[in-house]
Amino acid sequence: MFTRLVLAIQSLTRLHIATVPWDEVNFGRSTACFSIVGLLIGGILWAVSEVAGKYYPAAVVAVLLLGAEMVITGGMHLDGFMDSMDGLFSGRPRERKLEIMRDSRVGANGVMAVVLLILLKVTLLIGLPKPAWAVLPLMAALGRWANVYCLIAFPYARPEGLGKAYQKYTTLPDVLFALLVVVVAAYLLLGVGGLTVAGVATLLVHLMGRQINKTLGGLTGDTYGAVIEITEVVTLLLVYILV
Repeated sequence: MFTRLVLAIQSLTRLHIATVPWDEVNFGRSTACFSIVGLLIGGILWAVSEVAGKYYPAAVVAVLLLGAEMVITGGMHLDGFMDSMDGLFSGRPRERKLEIMRDSRVGANGVMAVVLLILLKVTLLIGLPKPAWAVLPLMAALGRWANVYCLIAFPYARPEGLGKAYQKYTTLPDVLFALLVVVVAAYLLLGVGGLTVAGVATLLVHLMGRQINKTLGGLTGDTYGAVIEITEVVTLLLVYILV
């Protein structure tokens, strides 16, 4: 399990905690630890908010949190979000959408979407209705759980890619473990309200994944990143009304 946890951390972040031998099976089954990685990311964000909150107003802290998450993840999920928005909203046929998403250049749809996402996320972080120590870990954990859900619920759109290894080797116990971690965390952090947020967020993730699958014939690495980013914002939105 330790090897899979390290591989999960290396896949989802830029953090380096240990060197472990890489193999495809452990890499594919590292999905079991995605929710734990989310809690780790959220815990770091909470520490940032605690320190920064002693010196700066809420608006500055919110921007610092967004910047800290970009540093931790290398911005890879935001990059995937922009590429996904460029492709999904291009109005082109399926194959052309996939080509657009492969393009390293960012188009107008990606720029507009990421500006909206960042503005919404920062604004929500400024006025958190619950303590940061409870909301931030849940936000990050649900984002990574959403990734696991989409990996097993929908096919991979491309003939090859990292998603193939995840789908090939992830087992039902891996999925259940990731789900158990996020459910327990939701309850311990925000009680019954946290469970409600987790349930509604997962339902919305399913609907989002189904629509992407309908459009592209499956999901890609870019759309997995988009799912994480959107789920984090959805979690913050739900916390305001359900907790």
